[in-house]
Amino acid sequence: MTPRAPSPAPRPLTRASRPLARAAVFALGAAAGYAADARFADPRRGHPVAVFGSAATRLERRLWRDDRAAGAGYTALCVGAVAAGAFALDRTVGRRPLGRAALAAAATWTVLGGTSLTREARTIGRSLAAGDLAAARERLPHLCGRDPSALDGQQIARAVVESVAENTADAVVNALTWGALAGTPGLLAFRAVNTLDAMVGHRSPRYARFGWASARLDDVAGWPGARLTALLTVAAAPEPRTAWRVWRRDGSAHPSPNAGQAESAFAGAVGVRLGGTLRYGERVEHRPVLGAELRPVTVDDIERACALSRRVGALALGTTVAGHVLLRALLKKRGRA
Repeated sequence: MTPRAPSPAPRPLTRASRPLARAAVFALGAAAGYAADARFADPRRGHPVAVFGSAATRLERRLWRDDRAAGAGYTALCVGAVAAGAFALDRTVGRRPLGRAALAAAATWTVLGGTSLTREARTIGRSLAAGDLAAARERLPHLCGRDPSALDGQQIARAVVESVAENTADAVVNALTWGALAGTPGLLAFRAVNTLDAMVGHRSPRYARFGWASARLDDVAGWPGARLTALLTVAAAPEPRTAWRVWRRDGSAHPSPNAGQAESAFAGAVGVRLGGTLRYGERVEHRPVLGAELRPVTVDDIERACALSRRVGALALGTTVAGHVLLRALLKKRGRA
């Protein structure tokens, strides 16, 4: 018998092919992280975002001044530390595909909050459906910062739908968008920016100046993902024409440059009227109505909004993973030109 010739050794990756290989590994890790969030949601203890928040709180106690410059320095330190650490870790494990995929999966699971978002919303919806207004009021602060004490069932349902819309952008689509643009460091840096905005970016006597930089940075970081959220919401809507019409007409009416994009698209997609007067503790905001010609929110719309949020999240994963691979391919082609 003629001996079989040995199989040729696999060719090592060339420098030109490495960007695409890295992109494919990141894409695999991001998909695994998304699946982990869908299956397990956020860990109840020791969540990395909570650890970051505790560290940022301790730093704030040292650096707080009623001054924009002090707040800008605080924001730069917090976000810069996360971005630099993520970049260094990514470089350390980057030569090993399995390690790079595991890091991307862990980072994606860390930054996503879509499953916890819809679980909280559905918990409130079940309380409202059972007529337990007290339980719904008690649970609402887990989802948003509004004062629930004077809200009736319909107002709570509206608050839940609006929060699902806004947080679909912040807790899912925006994070994946920055993953597509900057890989694992982008994922983690965006979550740091968004967390700081929630901590110090609101308009209160303490944070009006100190939190200004965090709020403005969150506006900038959230710009691309908010528009992508609206587009994907239109694509996932039962009646895309209504979602498109309300989004294009009302998306810029909201005082936030980003929140109105998702909320207006969700209003049209679910077929409900959102916006109006809101109370945050002692502060009252009168926001424009989104989808004024549509019907008021009902308890059943909470489930519709949650189902829509999950569809948008799945579309965002596919879009951003494909976008990440395409971006790396374009950069590779440009580098060879």
